[in-house]
Amino acid sequence: MKVLIFGATGMVGQGVLRECLLADDVSVVQTVGRTATGQAHPKLRELVHRDFLDYAAVQDQLQGFDACFFCLGVSSLGMTEADYTRVTYDFTLAAATALARLNPAMTFVYVTGAGTDGSERGRIMWARVKGRTENALKQLPFKAVYLFRPGVIQPLHGVQSRTGWIQRTYTVTSPLLSLARSLFPHTILSTQRIGQAMLEVARSGAANAVLESRDIEEAARRGEPQEAMQ
Repeated sequence: MKVLIFGATGMVGQGVLRECLLADDVSVVQTVGRTATGQAHPKLRELVHRDFLDYAAVQDQLQGFDACFFCLGVSSLGMTEADYTRVTYDFTLAAATALARLNPAMTFVYVTGAGTDGSERGRIMWARVKGRTENALKQLPFKAVYLFRPGVIQPLHGVQSRTGWIQRTYTVTSPLLSLARSLFPHTILSTQRIGQAMLEVARSGAANAVLESRDIEEAARRGEPQEAMQ
């Protein structure tokens, strides 16, 4: 399987990249972002591309992929709806529209969030914009589109948030998160489990297009390496 990852330098994207590089059935992992990840691995290729609204100049490097894991996103804190829409909706749809044309047999997995408003009419700005993005993605002619809606996420294996206050929060609460995740595995996810779940739905699909935290955890369990399950 050949996969693309958008947002591989973000917290979720770092975890997804790690799982893709570890997976035996993934032969090529290509990241797409404004900066390289700085990692080196025989499977890894990195495409540095700064215009997230236009992929015409690099379309030859975006063909031949089986799956795309779209982890690019920002916090809505302090953003206007117009600015948040540009990053969340416009950037996502520009990439997805290009990929659907270049790779119609691709599975596209988008990281959205718990509480996303599919009606697009709710009072919470970020939830409306995420809902609009989800609805537009479902209309694109991919083989399949899956929408991941995680809630609380624990970074593992050295994964860090690039947002300072968020990383400080994770550092302080890490012991509590580990305990809470052991008690409530279907509510609190880790970056590792999200990556495993993405790979599993790319391989085998899922019953529903929208996966909440419980569904993501169950997909991750199905996708665990067999030796880890023994």
